[in-house]
Formats: sequence, structure tokens, C-alpha cells
Amino acid sequence: MSTRFTIAAIIAVVFPALLGAQFPQGMRGQFNAAQFNIGRFYGKVVDKETGKGLGYASVQLLGMRYDSSSRSMQEAILAGQLSEENGDFSLEGLPIRGQFTLKISFMGYASIEQKVSFDLKMPQNDRQGGGIGAMAGSVDKDLGNIELDASSRLLQEVTVSGEASQVTLALDKKIYRVDKDGVAAGGTAEDALKNVPSLNVDIDGNLTLRNAAPQLFVDGRPTPLTLDQIPADAIEQVEVITNPSAKYDASGGSAGIVNIVLKKERRIGYNGSVRSGVDMRGRANLGADVNAREGKVNAFLSGNLNLRKSLSSGGTERQNLSGSPLTNIYQNNNSLYKGFFGMGRGGVDWFFNNRNTLTLSGMIMRGNFDSDDDLSILTDTLLGADISSSQAMRNTGTSRQFRNTGLQALYKYLFPKEGKEWTADINYNKSRSENEGLFQTVYVDSPLMTRQRQDGDNSNSFFTAQTDFENPLKAGMKIELGARAAVRNFQSENNNFQYDFASEQFQQVTGFADRYKFNDQVYAAYGTFSHSFAKWGYQAGLRAESSLYTGTLLDNDSTFTNEYPLSLFPSVFLTYKINDNDNIQLSYTRRINRPNFFQIIPFPDFSDSLLLSRGNPALKPEFTNAFEVSYQNIFTGGHNLLVSVYYRRATDLITRYQFSEYNDQLQRNTIVSSFANANSSSAYGTELTLKNTFWKKIELTTNLNFYNSIVDAQNVESDLRNEQFTWFVKENLNIKLPENFTVQFSGSYQSRTAYALSSGSRWGGWGGGPSSSAQGYSLPVWYVDFSVRKDLWNRKASLTLNIQDIFRSRKNGSYTESAFFTQDTWRRRDPQLVRLNFSYRFGKFDVSLFRRKNNRIETEGMDAGF
Repeated sequence: MSTRFTIAAIIAVVFPALLGAQFPQGMRGQFNAAQFNIGRFYGKVVDKETGKGLGYASVQLLGMRYDSSSRSMQEAILAGQLSEENGDFSLEGLPIRGQFTLKISFMGYASIEQKVSFDLKMPQNDRQGGGIGAMAGSVDKDLGNIELDASSRLLQEVTVSGEASQVTLALDKKIYRVDKDGVAAGGTAEDALKNVPSLNVDIDGNLTLRNAAPQLFVDGRPTPLTLDQIPADAIEQVEVITNPSAKYDASGGSAGIVNIVLKKERRIGYNGSVRSGVDMRGRANLGADVNAREGKVNAFLSGNLNLRKSLSSGGTERQNLSGSPLTNIYQNNNSLYKGFFGMGRGGVDWFFNNRNTLTLSGMIMRGNFDSDDDLSILTDTLLGADISSSQAMRNTGTSRQFRNTGLQALYKYLFPKEGKEWTADINYNKSRSENEGLFQTVYVDSPLMTRQRQDGDNSNSFFTAQTDFENPLKAGMKIELGARAAVRNFQSENNNFQYDFASEQFQQVTGFADRYKFNDQVYAAYGTFSHSFAKWGYQAGLRAESSLYTGTLLDNDSTFTNEYPLSLFPSVFLTYKINDNDNIQLSYTRRINRPNFFQIIPFPDFSDSLLLSRGNPALKPEFTNAFEVSYQNIFTGGHNLLVSVYYRRATDLITRYQFSEYNDQLQRNTIVSSFANANSSSAYGTELTLKNTFWKKIELTTNLNFYNSIVDAQNVESDLRNEQFTWFVKENLNIKLPENFTVQFSGSYQSRTAYALSSGSRWGGWGGGPSSSAQGYSLPVWYVDFSVRKDLWNRKASLTLNIQDIFRSRKNGSYTESAFFTQDTWRRRDPQLVRLNFSYRFGKFDVSLFRRKNNRIETEGMDAGF
């Protein structure tokens, strides 16, 4: 039995008494139709200035409904939908008596509310039924064209809407829509996040926010996935939170949070899309998603398959300043990287009543990549005035398989009090990766040859449980409470083998094995209180976190434990409304970066015999205090500005540094890279994000960032201090052309930059361990990407051609200097790569498609039934 019929049956029982009190006795039998929800409001949402229909506007009808939990009449949503492509909407199955409120909203427009009713008037002394028939016709009411005004005076946020991209600028975060980003179509999250204001993605997929590594979330929770494992076509939007409040994890050091929100719909009816594409190397990408909602159930399913073939080249020049004799090393390499990865997602939302919702979802991912790298090595040995040169060729072939499975359960309860809600969720993620590498080095003009093999098997399980409670105490006053537990288990087994030419077999080199596991537990609770007034408001919060870290070396059963006591992390936000167009916000937060297993393990890692790695068990957590002032101005004519001034200071900064010592196993002096707590680091800067719209055809989004960073490690090494001023600019230009063409240019320039606060672990991902270096910087880099899109069939389909790095200028490089060596490196990957993509969107926002015909309430020929 359909939901509509069930509701109608209930109303048929409840309403006769109400109707009988007002209808003449003889009319009761004639007006049985009034016992059903037979009303219909319809109309069209249009732009006030142009008169054109607005598709996908949110249309809701609110009215009074009896609530059993509170045993009183409460306002509730009676019907809702998204407007059709041309702006039409139709709300059916409505009660015909009473006053209702119609609410309509659309991105970039001021929302509107208006009172509506059917205004039924009972006929007098109508014995033939003609008056009844006329009254029945009035339950199908045309509301006409409803005009929405383009919003230039929104107080909290401004939405920059366009065909190629959509940007929402708010005082506390930025939201970037990537579902129509032509440059990212057919790519991965690396391509999508390159366009996002405040973010940078380097050639290896390392993500930075204001030159620091942020926490990466997927759908609001930490993820073990890397950017190259997430298809861009699966992403709906990216949220950037530069200074997270006490509600969010305190881990992550001095950077903020980047949350990738994957596509998911809850529209009434069914909708979805299919996608396909191919690049210039014949590698295809395929994707599809579908969503269906009827009554209390919403189901969603999506899948993506990406085939990749990547070409890269690079070079290194290294001058060794220690050892006897001194040497200079020159390396050049060319790499081929190819394979595939696929991801599938699905889930169900169950709205089992107006106040309770349960969501169950899951994700599965598989991937396989092979790489082949040819490296040319030239070594110059300095013998006084003479130079002795030797050359070697090294070939590396690797194979990597990975798989990931995730499950999530989310429960949400809405209290009768508006705005009061409680949520609880459980997330479990399990991943595993296996890799094998073969290394063969041939020495030119020498019979020497070496062969090595490395086998790796890494597994990771990640469990989180979280609950949040929100309660508005009264108008403008709210408290939020929550608790969270996160437990991660990680195990890595990497073995090294040397080929014995005599026995023609690989023999394991036990001293170069790398086998360990760790368990990381973080428990947290938070509370925030917010109070808003006419012109200003504030939010104060406090978060408490405690963690336990246990690592084990599997070969010698050595265990290391770091237990961090309870730490408090306050946050304060002050917001002031200068006028209808200007707002300002001041924020302060405190965050932590805990050392990970790789940073505290006291045994050396021999993976690179020229540069050994060793942890420091005496490391302490680093704490960061961050301040930010943001100003937002919403101009008329589609021009908007967001300016932020920020300062952050970290104490006991976890930093890399190098020193030389004699190694008994290698029987020689070698350079060791380790970690230490530096005195401090600080960074301050200004960020501007400006959106301009010209002639309703051109949209230009500009992001500028100027900052200065200082790392003071003079307690580690005398005069070890690195200060670097950096700036970057990011432009996103969209031009609407005739015949439904859209052109997009996306470009970025970054000046010389101090090494980012990036992961100091060999496995990366969640769990922190960002570390800095006071001994180098990245070289300037710039690039421009291009796309052109043609919308087809009334914008239901699109064909997109994109080219990345059209000028072959994206050449990433770095310079490192220490007392033991200086080194220049550069790399380039996939310049001028061309992709062609096609997408088709379908959908019907009409629940009647899912109803059985005999359950449909027919209203035609009503007069004949009286």
C-alpha cells in the first residue's frame, strides 16, 4: 500500500467530524472526496530579472500536523520537490483545508516564503451537485510565476554559481563544487582539488593548505584513501576549513581540514547519470550513479572505473660535501606508470518516521598498478684536480595491488523542538596493499651487476564511533556536545632480497627488513556554546583528547609505547555584522600533532644506504595556536570578496634534520636522517578570494595567498633557522559562449616555498606525524589547464574536452642544503594530456512512477461520483 494512500485513509477517519461541523447535513454524503488529500498547488519558479525558469530550486510546503510524541499540532513539511528544468513544480496529495507556508530557495537567490490556501467556499442549497463540482475544481490551484531575486545581500555566505564551477565563500569555510568542473572531468581527486581556493596539489599528489598538510576527510570522517584513488566524477563538493573549531579533531598540527563530499542524492523519484571518457593514450574512464526515493526509503548506488597510463621524467644533481673522496652524482630517469582502479558505493536511507532516520552505506575499492623506471646514474669522483667518472643504468619494475572496504551506519533523531537533534555513527574501514619491486643495476664499462627485490604487505583497519548532540536553548542561543573514539591498527612487512648469481636465487637480507605494527587510540569529547545577537555573535568551545600509541618491531619483539595525557583544546569565534553587505570574524584555536611510530622508532632503516632513517623515542607532541581574522564583502553586480589574515605558532615542532655518524653494520660513516623537537615555527599571511561576474557571461575567481614561514631549530643545530616568504595566485576563468558552449581556464603560480609541513611517516595518511624541515625549499612552478564543454539536449548531456598543463610548464623541483650535501631535483608528469568525456543525466522527480496504478487517487470525473 502506498504512503499516499495510507495518509489519505487516516485523514478519511479523522476529518469527517471536522467537516460535519461545517457542512449541511445533506452535504456529508455528497462531499466524501473532501475526506482525502486531493489538493494540488502548482506554478513556476522564475528569475525576477530575466523571467527565465529556474530548474532544481527547492520547493517546500509547510503546514500543521498532529505530532504523537508531543501530543500537539506541530508545523511540518507536507510536501517538497525540486523544480523541473524549466522551473515548473507541482505539489500533489495535499490536505484541502487550512493555511500553508510555501518556501522556495535556490543557490544565489534570496529565499521566499508566502502564505497559500485553497480558499474553499461551501455552496448553499446546491442539490444538483454543480456547485460541488466547481468547488472540487478549486483544489487544483495555480500559484502562477513565483519570482526569485538574485541575492546580493546574503549575510552568512555568498554562492558563486556558474556552469563550470560553483564556489561558496563563508567566514568559516569555503565550498567548491566540482561536479561541473571541466578541467577535472575524467580525472582523480588530484585534478579536482587543484582548482580549489587555498589548496595546492603537487606532482606526487601531496595536498597542502597554506603550505601545511591538512587532515583529509571523506564524507566528514578521516580516510586511508589517497587523492589518486578517488575519481573526480564521484565528488560532489570539497569543503575547506582553515581554522576548525573544538567540534573537529584537534590532530593535524597547524593545518586545517579538507573534506571531500561524495555524490549522493535524496530527491523524490529517481535520478542519476552515466559517464564515459578516454584520454590521448587510449585509457578509458567509466562511471554511473543512480538514486531512487519513494516514501520512507532512499537508495543510492554508484560505480567508477578508471584506467591510467602516466608518463614522467626527472633529474637530480647532488654534490656530496662529506666523505673521502668527494663525489658529485647526476641522475636522469623516465617512468611509465599504468593500471586501473575501481570504486563502488551504495547505501540506503530509511526515514522510518518524521523524526528518525537510519543510513547504512558501504564502499569497495580495488586497484592494480605497474610501473617501469629507467634511471641513468653518472658519478664523478673528485681526486684532487682530476675527475674519475663512472656510469650505471638502473631499471626498476614494481607492481602494486590495493583494496579497500568501508562500512558506515548513521542514526539521526530529531526532537519535537526545532533545531534540537542527536546523531550517532559508526565507521569501519579495512584496507590492504601488496607490492613487489625488482631492481637491476648495470655498471657501464664494468662487469658488475646487482639485482634486488623488495616485497611488501601492508594492512590497515580503522574504526571510529562518534555521537553529536545539538540543542537551541532559546532564540539565538545553542549548545553542541559530542564524543568520539578512533582506533587504528596498522601492520607493515617489507622484506629485501639480494640476488646471488652463484646459486641463481634471491636471498633475504635480514638487516634490511622493515617489519612493524602499531595501534593508535584517540578518545575525545567536546562542547561548544554559541550566542547570536542582532549585530554580533560568538561561539566558545573546548575539546579534550587523550591518546595511546603502541608500536612493535616484529623481528625482535620490541615494543614502544607513548601515552599522551589529557590535553585541552579551546576555540573562540567572534562574528560582527557591520552592515547587510559586510561581515567580520575573529577566531582562535589550539591543535596538536602527535609523533607517529616511524618518527619514534629508535632503530635505523637501511632502505637507502646513502641516507639512513631513524626515529627519536624522546619526541614530544607539538602544539599549535592559530589566529585568523576574516572579512567578507558582498558587492552588487556579482562581485564578492573574502579576505583572511592569519597567524599560527607551533612549539616543539617535529622537524627532520641530518647528521653524520659511524654505522657498525655498514662499517663506515653515513648520513642519518632523524627527527627532533625544534624550538618553534611560525607562519603569518594574508589570503584574498575574489569572485567577479561580467555581463553574466564571464566568471573569474581569483585566489591570492601571501605568507612568511619561519622554522627555528637552533636548539638542534647552531644557527639552523629557515625563513621563507612565499606567494601564490590561482585563477579560474569561465566564459559562456553561444550554442551552449563553456570555456574554462584554470591556472596557478607558486613562488619559491619553504618545505611544507608534510607527513613524516613512510605510510602517510591518518594519524598525523606532519614534520617540517629547516634545510631546503621548493622551486617556483606554474601551469595552465584548459577545457571546453558543449551542453546537449536541454543540458541533460554534456561533452567535455580538457587539456592539462597546456604549456608544459608544470615542472616541480626542490633544493636541499645541509652540512653534508646539496641537492637539486626536478620532475614532470603528464604534460599536455588530453581527455574527452561524455556525461548524461536522467531523472524524474515524481513519486507516482513508483506507485501501483490501483493505488493512485484519481480526481478526474469527480462530479459523476456525487
